[in-house]
This record gives sequence, structure tokens and C-alpha cells, in this order.
Amino acid sequence: MRLLAPLAAVFLAVGLLAGCGGKKSAATTTTENGCTVISSPPKSGPDNQSKPTSKLDPGKTYVITMKTNCGTFAFKIDQAQSPNASASFVNLTQKGFFDNTVFHRIVPGFVIQGGDPTATGTGGPGYETVDKPPASASYTHGVVAMAKGENEAPGTAGSQFFVVTSANAGLPPDYAIIGKVTKGLDVVDRIGLLGDAQEQPTQIVEIESATVASS
Repeated sequence: MRLLAPLAAVFLAVGLLAGCGGKKSAATTTTENGCTVISSPPKSGPDNQSKPTSKLDPGKTYVITMKTNCGTFAFKIDQAQSPNASASFVNLTQKGFFDNTVFHRIVPGFVIQGGDPTATGTGGPGYETVDKPPASASYTHGVVAMAKGENEAPGTAGSQFFVVTSANAGLPPDYAIIGKVTKGLDVVDRIGLLGDAQEQPTQIVEIESATVASS
């Protein structure tokens, strides 16, 4: 599922320095644009997960933390606005679905998009949820929402999500909002600079791990 028409991500492979002379030497860590340069993580096919059948506990607060090779950011889940998508996202996070996936679409001054296990812009969890957004839905800086296909109903969601990097993305109320960044917005903005005019990443940005905490 895509926010716009599918575009293939471009990944840059980076070699690691090997040991020589019979002695082991540590691999050199290279940074670029504030991110650790990595080789492309392994791709997987579409993942057929079980659709969650229960909602989140309304008395609890859920926070998703995503560690990337460009830094860590976190966002608070807004289950009141999108209960179905929120429950699904938390469930997928708990299963490790987002670990070692990439931001396959980066549009400077607009959004960064990830959550596709195939890194092609067409993958998902094997099911969909729907939370029709209110007419007042606003996609401002740091808002996290679910991507959908152009011909899908408003609020349709799989696993692909985007984070807004502009002051206001100016999108219509078609995308289920699941939260807003509460920590590491500078990391999100840093990632948001790593895209070209074709919406392709200029270097690999990997979600090394995604975790959920509740309180």
C-alpha cells in the first residue's frame, strides 16, 4: 500500500573492511549525514500476519520507539482517533514486524515512509484495518499516519506508515492518524533530508528495532 504510486527504493551497498595478516581487525564504522552507513538489510516477502481481534487498553498509554541507523525517535499512539490501526500497529511492533525494515520512500519537506517488509512500496501484513479520519484531521510536523493506496477507502491501513516532516503536509483527511512524535523529531527531520526528486532514499535508513512500552 502506498501514499502515492509505487516507486522502487534505491539502496547503496557499503563494504566492510576485512582483517589481514592473520589478525582480526574491527570493522570501520562510517557515518554520513549523521547516519551510520550500512549495507542493505535482507529483504523478505509479504508477511501474512494474523489480524488482531482486540483493541488496546483505553486506560493505558502506548509509546512506540524506533531505533534507526540515523538515531532514535518515539511517538505516542493515538488509539482514540484510530483504534483499529493503532491496535494493529502495536501488535505488529510486538511481533518484531518492523525490525530490519527500511524507509523506502523519503520526500524532502514532506514525509518519510516505511513499514513495508519487501521495501518495494507494495508490501504489507496480509490484512487491512479501517478507521475513517474525521474531516478535521491535520497532518502536521511529526504526525504519524498510515499510508494507503489511491483507490482504497479513507482510513484504510496495512503496515506502511509515514511521518510528516513539513510544517503541514496539506493532505486530505484520508489517512488514519496513529500518533505524533514525542521524542527525536530532529532524527525524523534528519532522515527526511535523505531523499531525491524521485522520492527515493539517497542512503539506506533502517529501522533496526521497534519496541512498544505501555503505562
